[in-house]
Amino acid sequence: MFDDKNPSKTSISELGEFGLIDHLTRDIKLTHESTLKGIGDDAAVLAQDEKKVKVITTDLLVEGVHFDLSYMPLKHLGYKAVMVNLSDVYAMNAEATHITVSLAVSNRFPVEALEELYAGIKTAAALYQVDVIGGDTTSSTSGMVISITALGEVENDKVVYRNGAKANDLLVVTGDLGAAYLGLQVLEREKQVFEANPNAQPELDQYTYLVERQLKPEARKDIPKLLQDLEVIPTSMIDISDGLSSEIIHLCKQSKVGCNLYEEKIPLDPQVIATCEEFQLDSTTIALSGGEDYELLFTIGNEDFPKIKANPNFTVIGHMTLEKEGMHLITRANTKIPLIARGWNSLKIE
Repeated sequence: MFDDKNPSKTSISELGEFGLIDHLTRDIKLTHESTLKGIGDDAAVLAQDEKKVKVITTDLLVEGVHFDLSYMPLKHLGYKAVMVNLSDVYAMNAEATHITVSLAVSNRFPVEALEELYAGIKTAAALYQVDVIGGDTTSSTSGMVISITALGEVENDKVVYRNGAKANDLLVVTGDLGAAYLGLQVLEREKQVFEANPNAQPELDQYTYLVERQLKPEARKDIPKLLQDLEVIPTSMIDISDGLSSEIIHLCKQSKVGCNLYEEKIPLDPQVIATCEEFQLDSTTIALSGGEDYELLFTIGNEDFPKIKANPNFTVIGHMTLEKEGMHLITRANTKIPLIARGWNSLKIE
């Protein structure tokens, strides 16, 4: 039994989310031959048959930690909860096939509210062609908790892990970065305005892209198929949920390589640049640390560069180096500074 009077207690905020996972799971041993990959990637990988493997991932969303219902419509929340999980499946270069949905709710939510939530879940499942196959529902004393598990499949020789990058591989990202975080800042600002003056109307017209990236993100279902058509198999891949810098560091540590990331190459939408200027924020910092972009970050061998160089979905933002060279951001002024994980951490003390 845990003794809460023990003076030598360690705060979980000291370890952070990934440090805590590593700490709690470090002595877990895998005993089934069918378990090809356990803890430590975007998804676990299980042997399925001679041709394909099954990937499985799960995520937890907690009211007040991961979402604020004062500006997050329940239908959007249901949609986003599915996207968060499908993104991890696509980060394994796999096709998503099934989800389960588990829900804990307090008695402040009427049935109609949960119907709205499930409308978003059903819309996402239909658009992304995944089947909702089960789950659980229970009560909560503190708001809403959503847990979704996603399953997918991929051919044996095409599954991509985080640990396959090699020195001189190119670092590539899909889409653009930073918009979701700025969308959150806009929504938080409008919430404060509303709280000060309930008659005030939100001014969101000029932030449409940012707000949509926050409230209704889209997972990159198109990328595994596009890579297959281009005959490219990444050497490593991860989805960008906690910020670009954190995800690059995950790839580097698991692949035992270093990295040079070039500031001038980071893709930013014009609305991101303009809003950063308005909020007096540094756009590079937002891209590095903002999170919730749900784009894919991957590495490829130099020989595959001609296959992707003209594709508007991809931007080469750096290259991998020897591990001893470390992980660095090369600034626009050509200064090399250490890359630090400053992405979002749900376990930190505010």
